[in-house]
Amino acid sequence: MLRRDDGQVLLQLRQNTGYSDGHWAIGAAGHVEHGESVFDGACREAAEELDIHIDPAALTPLCVMHRTKKTRSAIDERVDFFFECRTWSGEPRRREPKYAAELRWAALDALPDPVVPHERYVLENLRDGTLEPVVAFGFS
Repeated sequence: MLRRDDGQVLLQLRQNTGYSDGHWAIGAAGHVEHGESVFDGACREAAEELDIHIDPAALTPLCVMHRTKKTRSAIDERVDFFFECRTWSGEPRRREPKYAAELRWAALDALPDPVVPHERYVLENLRDGTLEPVVAFGFS
């Protein structure tokens, strides 16, 4: 997640993706590609979605989340890596306006509604200083 010196994080309003459309989400996110590390994948996604350059060394790991929707479908079983980034080059912009209706900087104590639930969990726990390095979400 991009985080400015004032503590605000960059969110994007999802649309036309088929997943949590109409929800705010951490910008940018995505899947790693074959042979790509999670660090390189995060930097590539930021370039593709936000038109910015991030040095992998600028990524600070926040937590790893194992999440489920309890559907018994493999697509609903995920492991997410959350990073914080405070330095990048370029000005974030919507590079894929078909999938992101809007970008917005938001304070952690004033998040818009709705936020993708597992991402809201990370953002609120980060705000409260209670974010654990490894999190299980949706299992209870």
